[in-house]
Amino acid sequence: MKKEDKEQVVADLAERLRTSETLLVADYRGLTMPQIDALRSRLIESGARFTVVKNTLTRRAAEAAGADALLTLLEGPSAIAFLEADGDMVAAAKALADSARETRVLAIRGGVMQGRVLTGEEVQSLASLPPLDVLRGQVLAAIIAPLTAIVGLVNAPLQNLYGLLDARIEQLGGEEPASEETPEPAPEEPTAAGDEPTQADATASATEESTDKQDKQEETE
Repeated sequence: MKKEDKEQVVADLAERLRTSETLLVADYRGLTMPQIDALRSRLIESGARFTVVKNTLTRRAAEAAGADALLTLLEGPSAIAFLEADGDMVAAAKALADSARETRVLAIRGGVMQGRVLTGEEVQSLASLPPLDVLRGQVLAAIIAPLTAIVGLVNAPLQNLYGLLDARIEQLGGEEPASEETPEPAPEEPTAAGDEPTQADATASATEESTDKQDKQEETE
């Protein structure tokens, strides 16, 4: 390869490394060309570009792009799956894991995610996750559920208050106004037992009147 061609390869790789936040590295040694093409097609469907690279040129590109984390993964024949901005990282990891299981030749070496080095085991773990759409739904549900509970706690007292007010308004609206009737006279208080005239008092009074009449007759005679 001419020097100019090598410089162009390094420049292209450096640009990919700058624009790809996630990349997966595998040892493709032993794969046939049909197997590589089949894997490349599956990775394209998940939004990743699979490229066989030379380690010497890739190291230069990584240094130029400031992707030093990639350097530890460049041991032996290497192929890199560059994940595009709208790519599905889980689907790409699953494509590599399936190829490794089916061919028994491909070996997942690891990857780099936002500057952090991933081991081969961590890439395998990514491959076991649900599809991206399902994963997003699960994360969204986990976020929304506590918010819904908080909103319910905040609204519950207000709803109870509204319910009480509505019930009271309905109760007041259904009551008939009190009729204006003439108040009944208060019952007379009973006379004390000591104040009522007894039979003995009446007899004594009649005797006194008879005596007075008799005295008056004697005086006139």
